[in-house]
Amino acid sequence: MKAYKFLFSSKWLGYFVVAVIVALGCAALGNWQMNRRNAVVDNIAKIQMNYSGTIVDYDQVAQNFDALDMSKEWTQVRMTGSYRTEDQRIVRNRPLNGGPGYEVLVPFTLKNGDTVIIDRGWLPIGYEVPGRPDAVPQPVSGEVTVVARLKPPEPQLDRDAPAGQLASIELNGYAAQLPYPIKTGAYGQLASETPAAASNPVAFPPPSIDEGSHLSYSLQWLAFGVLAFVGFGYAARMQRRNNDFDELQAAESGVSVEELYGRGSAFQQRNHVKTRRPGAKPTAEEAEDALLDAQGY
Repeated sequence: MKAYKFLFSSKWLGYFVVAVIVALGCAALGNWQMNRRNAVVDNIAKIQMNYSGTIVDYDQVAQNFDALDMSKEWTQVRMTGSYRTEDQRIVRNRPLNGGPGYEVLVPFTLKNGDTVIIDRGWLPIGYEVPGRPDAVPQPVSGEVTVVARLKPPEPQLDRDAPAGQLASIELNGYAAQLPYPIKTGAYGQLASETPAAASNPVAFPPPSIDEGSHLSYSLQWLAFGVLAFVGFGYAARMQRRNNDFDELQAAESGVSVEELYGRGSAFQQRNHVKTRRPGAKPTAEEAEDALLDAQGY
């Protein structure tokens, strides 16, 4: 332990504090990535349970259209009623598979009088009139049975949209444009409808169930934290080897380390003595240099 007494100097204690700070920072970042991964895993489990799960009737989950329980997201809901196509809206800036486009929202009034919003799908950008799709496929008129997946509304965006369009699926703003009440706690993403329309917007692909790289990033950050102490230990080992060499040089010259190299660490102040393995016989040049140093030359 005596060989490592330099570790209790203020300089080396400072190095140790830096290593601890680096390790704690890496551990915090690793934990953050692990928490993100856990959230993704929980969401994947919810998707796998609800997306292709049992279809439930509207009455069983009606309260979710007022305030969505996020554990019910993607649940398939069966509803019977009619579309109110005169009040449909186009949602702007909705990319799909890398392509720009729109989504089509249509109010759907059920037999019990409740009105919910159905997202019927995606349309590419138009080329005939800028800022609008070339055509919007319409659902059949009259009674329709719809199966739609529950989705939460989106936040309001600080930008305007032309008449007949919305900047986002923000249902309170949509409701303010309609002369009748609608449910604003959730909307339905269309899965199927009976009878089916002659043509429909592009159906949405299933949500991603890829975990991403959060786990590997977390392990990498933890490894970096361990490396902070490995680096500190390596530096301490090299310092001890240099101290051992200094003591060997001083013993062979018959002087103290302080007299041989002056006050302070030889590791910092040596400028012409080459490091060599402890116990190795000094070269003639090294012996001559040490003798001249001892005589003050």
